[in-house]
Amino acid sequence: MIPRLPALIGDLTCGPGCPLLVIAGPCVIDSERLCLEIAEVLAGLAERLPIQMVFKASFDKANRTSAGAFRGLGIDEGLAILEKVRAATGLPVTTDIHLPEHARAAGHVCELLQIPAFLCRQTDLLMAAAATGRAVNVKKGQFLAPGDMRHPVAKLLAGGCRDICLCERGTFFGYGRLVNDFSGLLTMRGMGVPVIFDATHSVQQPASLGGATGGDRTLVEPLARAAAAVGIDGIFLETHPDPDQSPSDGPNMVPLEALSGVLRRVLRIHEARLAGSEEVEA
Repeated sequence: MIPRLPALIGDLTCGPGCPLLVIAGPCVIDSERLCLEIAEVLAGLAERLPIQMVFKASFDKANRTSAGAFRGLGIDEGLAILEKVRAATGLPVTTDIHLPEHARAAGHVCELLQIPAFLCRQTDLLMAAAATGRAVNVKKGQFLAPGDMRHPVAKLLAGGCRDICLCERGTFFGYGRLVNDFSGLLTMRGMGVPVIFDATHSVQQPASLGGATGGDRTLVEPLARAAAAVGIDGIFLETHPDPDQSPSDGPNMVPLEALSGVLRRVLRIHEARLAGSEEVEA
């Protein structure tokens, strides 16, 4: 077992003995107003709950099912909005990068860079992210065994990145369905890096709406609770004031007004698990 080391994300620390990291926000940046509205709520939750909060939104969703689907506002406008969110709320921010040339610009704004699941094996992208000096969160590909995530970790380490998180977001199970192998959380924790559970993308039903991905948001909280019981360092949840009106991933998102309750219930399990671990060690 490799000793588990924390990841520094701006002023936050994700890892053993640290408050639960929460990465949350809308799937895609569709307006400055909406991002600021959601971020203000998230900042309030971070003040009231024993959590660390990172705001997440994507400037481009390059892997939408349909060519005609809304992808976002683009890198320049998107990063400018993320910068405004950070200035207004004090929250660290993160976004997906899809190409190596995105890394430097995103790294100037974001404390955490996110590698999408479909791109987790892309060496040039990982190396470009590592070169920014920022923390990197790599989503496990839906097609990969948890143990295979040692290779992205090794690539990032080779590129000089020491602040690495791995994120579980479900595994393909036949066509149009994802399942979670919770033993994989322990496998990835054994690589010595913090592990985050993506509760909203785990309930996706790929391409189930024909030209779009569907899902079942009622499963988000049960899966988040299960992951907390197994042991995680962070949780990823996409949220929106009106998910059914979101231009991307609406069926999977937690309504913003429900997020506080979801987090409180997940935290109870997270804290009970930590207390139980301390009793075993004592």
